[in-house]
Order: sequence, then structure tokens, then C-alpha cells
Amino acid sequence: MSNVKLLLWAGLLSFGAMAHAQIARLQVIHNAADPVADSVDVYVNGTRLLDNFRFRTATPFINVPAGVPVNIGVAPGNSNSVQDTIKNFRVSFVQNRKYVAIANGVLSTTDFAPNPNGRNITFTLFASDNMREIGSSRRMVDLNAFHGATDAPTVDILVRGQNTPLINNATYGDFSGYKSVYPSSYVLDVTPGNDNRTIVASFRADLTGLRGGAAVVFASGFLNPATNRNGRPFGLFAALPNGTVVELPKITIARLQVIHNAADPAADSVDVYVNGTRLLDNFKFRRATPFIDVPAGVPVNIGVAGPNSISVQDTIKNFVFTFTGAKTYVAVANGVLNPSQFASNPNGRSIAFTLFAKDGIRERGVVRFLTDLIVVHGSTDAPTVDVKVRGLNFLPLVNNLTYGDFSHYLSVPPIRYTLNITPGNSNTVVASFVADLRGLGGAAAVVFASGFLDPSRNQNGPAFGLFAALPNGQIVALPPAGSDESDGTDSPALAKSGESEQNGPAEFALSQNYPNPFNPSTTISYALPNPEFVSLKVYGILGQEMATLVNEQKAAGRYTVTLDASGFASGTYVYRLQAGSFVATRKLSVLK
Repeated sequence: MSNVKLLLWAGLLSFGAMAHAQIARLQVIHNAADPVADSVDVYVNGTRLLDNFRFRTATPFINVPAGVPVNIGVAPGNSNSVQDTIKNFRVSFVQNRKYVAIANGVLSTTDFAPNPNGRNITFTLFASDNMREIGSSRRMVDLNAFHGATDAPTVDILVRGQNTPLINNATYGDFSGYKSVYPSSYVLDVTPGNDNRTIVASFRADLTGLRGGAAVVFASGFLNPATNRNGRPFGLFAALPNGTVVELPKITIARLQVIHNAADPAADSVDVYVNGTRLLDNFKFRRATPFIDVPAGVPVNIGVAGPNSISVQDTIKNFVFTFTGAKTYVAVANGVLNPSQFASNPNGRSIAFTLFAKDGIRERGVVRFLTDLIVVHGSTDAPTVDVKVRGLNFLPLVNNLTYGDFSHYLSVPPIRYTLNITPGNSNTVVASFVADLRGLGGAAAVVFASGFLDPSRNQNGPAFGLFAALPNGQIVALPPAGSDESDGTDSPALAKSGESEQNGPAEFALSQNYPNPFNPSTTISYALPNPEFVSLKVYGILGQEMATLVNEQKAAGRYTVTLDASGFASGTYVYRLQAGSFVATRKLSVLK
């Protein structure tokens, strides 16, 4: 057993011997990043409780006296007695309450960078009560966050893909209060409190094994070690109630797919350099790479040269990007080298050669039985367009997309569709294509409009078409549709709201809502093989109930209900079906 554990047990025995038996519970976390305080001894009422207590370690929750003054003293590591303490803190705990005390700050403030918000960074104990040793719900994980980085400004911590901050406007020394989240794996983005678009760092928090648990997440170290005596760099850590401290790994790579969609005949084949190294040799028009790892958090130079180039010195265009860790991107090479020799864009968009980049791209579908599509308008001489499913002209899949724009993601059943291309302000069909998605359940693709509507005005370049880039780099051409195809035969069938089929289904099922994303309404379908009391509710990603769609006895059958999310904010939500012992959940996205 370690010296720390022996001293803790000794402390427990001495505190537990009190006749009045008034106790509170306390966890201590060492988060003082000053290198001089890397290891400390902690005394409670003159008795050494912790010996050589190291930076970024924590005690388990222990019993401490309540209702009486308690002196907590901090001394350098390997101290001889309580007389060696350099800081003393007199506190009084309330009976049966649970506390966390975090040692933070620096011993000599003149040797360290000041706090940007003017907060005092002198070594101290930050304490909070009403802490938790277990979660408030056995289905969730309870997190309380602490801002302990002395040179960091006010920050937010965002859960990637969510609109509600996990931590909002936390300044050095602040606790966030508890938030309950589902036990899943998250990407946490740290941003300035007034600028959520600038991501300072990203970390992965895998909470899958903490169902019903609680933790204190603490920001630790220095944003700029060089101005802080080369102390430990900034990071996020989680202290569990048993004293285990887990470092949340920082994410230092992003994922990138490159698509060559520049229809200029002079750019039919190009070489692509990344940070001076040739990544792609003779990269042909209408070709794509698979997703690859690229550095995150640092500038990345993507250079494009003519085919058979000798070195990066031959590049004709260079583009600098800084990718965010754990994000997934597509970069679409588009446009023409000499715009004066080609037809101008009808909407006045620049058609000069460039890279259209987009984050939030998916390497796989969100739901295993739907196909996720995102569309990019890459035809320089084409106007703003809609993409509609034949037979469902009232519901555009893509609405008012102009050259250079990306659509939002569409999650659709993997069936065969006929897609009509129309001008954005007209129902006149310019072209039709067949998109056969059978076999692509759970997959994702980037669909791109390519080539020229009028090749004769564009150096007889390639003609307009629709193509799909799959995550493995495969390009699929969507074939033109025949005019004799009947309307509606390729469209998904939707049951009327509230109606059940005469022949009941064989098993329980909860389908993905359609459309998704949506604004303001969507439909949710479910199936019951036998009569059950049914509860269908919508929750925020942090577990708050947003709407009850069904709460009654239902006969066997298939049902479809409508969710009106007019009062919802944009973001991701969870809907949950419980029918007897059957329980299923899915996610939906409101996009306004």
C-alpha cells in the first residue's frame, strides 16, 4: 500500500474516532501547475494526511470532521512537520455534505503570466460543496467541470455536434455545476467564451464505462508553458470519486478527402502537394482520394501543380488550411485556371480555380439502414438549382444550391431514386439522373455536380453530370434517367399519421425520422407486433424532456407520428420508444 493510502487510512481512523460522529466527505485534487509545487505534503489539523501528493493526482472521497474548524496546511514534499507548511486554509465543513477542494495557482505570481481576466493566480484551495460520489441517474454520467489553467481566458467547452455548451463562460477558478450526459464517447472542443468558432484544443472523452457515475473534469496546466517557467502544457483531466485521475487524450489529427472536380481541360490531371510533399501524382478529373489523416491544429499548405511536376516549386495554386482535431473534411478542387476563357457564372460567383472545403463530413452513415448524402454544386456555368425526387417535387432534397455551396446532410432510405435538377425558382427539369442507393445502408457519400451545362462555351470541356464520391475514394457516375420512368415508383412510401396496417409486423421497430435534418417538422415511424402501452418521447442531448408524442395503449401495427419542432433550437436531439419491455432510441437533427 502506498504512503498516501496509509496516511489516508490513518486519517480516517483518527477522524472516525470522534464521539459526536459529525462528518463530511472530501476529495482533494492537486492541480497547482507551478513546477515548485509539483509534489506537496498536506496536513489536516496538524496531522500529515498526504505525503508527496503529486500534481494531477487526487484522493478518494474521505471522512473529515464537520461542524468544527479544520486547518488544511500545504507544505513542500518531504516536509518534516506541520511547521513546514507554506499555506494554511481554515475551513468548516457541514455535516453530511460532500466537498471537492482543488489546490491551484502558483507560489510566486511575478514568475508567471497573469490571468487574462485579472483573476488572482496565487496558490490557493478552490472548494465546492454538493459534490457527487455517484451519478444522479443510473443511466447517465454526471460531470462537474473546473477551470484551473491560470493563463487561460474565459472558455466554453462544447460537445462536438451539440449546440448547448457543456461549460459556458467559465473563468479561472470557476466550477461549472453538474451536467448529466449519456455514457457515450464525445469530442470536447475548448473555445474562447465569446467565440465558439475558434477551437483552441479538442479532446476525446470516452464515458461509455461510466454509466451511473460522476466525475470532476478539470482544465490543467498552461496554454503557453514558455511564459510560465516551462510548466506542464494545457490539458483536460477527469478525477473519479475513487481518486483515479484520467487524462482526456488531445486530438491532433483530422480526416480529409480530396475530390478533383475542376472541369478546365488544362487541369484534367494535376499533382497535389501537402506541406511540400507530393501526395497525389497525375490526379485525374473526377477522381477522389480515400479519407486520410492530416495534421490538426497547425497550418497545412495544399499546393496544386500541373501533371508530371518536378517539385513543390511548380505549384500554380497554394491553399493554407488549419484543420481542427477529430473533424472530417472534404476539399473539392474546382473552377478554371483562366476565367476569361470560360462562360461566367450566372449568379456572379467567381469561377477561378480554388478548393471548396467543408468540415462535418461523414465517413459512414449515422444510422445503419439509411444513406447519408451531402451535395456540392461544382458546375461553374450552372445557375442556382434544386434537386427533387421525381414524384415528390413539393419536397426538394436540395434547395437553392448555388455554385460553390454545400447542402446539409440528407439521411434517406437506401432505395432507387430518380433525381430531377431544376432551376432554384422553377419546376422546369433541366436534367434527370438515377441514384440507386440499394446496398448503401449505413453508408455516406459526397454527391457533386460536375462539368459544364454548355460545353461549347467552355472550351468543349466535359458535359454536366452528377457523381458520387464514396469514403474509400471510389467515384460513381449517376446515369441519366429515361423520360419514360413513371412518377413515384422510386419514392419512399410514408404511412398516414396515426394509422396502423391491417397485418401487424413481425417485430418491434423504431425507424429513423424523415426528413433528417429537418425544419420544422418530421415524421417518426414505429412498429408493434402485439398490443402494448407505448411511450414515445423526445429529449435534449443532455437528457431534458422536450416533447411527448405518444403515451397510450396501442394495437399491433405500424404507426407514423409527426414531430413539430417549431419551438426547438437547432441541434441534435434523441427520441426514445418504450413499448412493453422493448426500448429503442435514435437521434434527430433540427436545422434552422
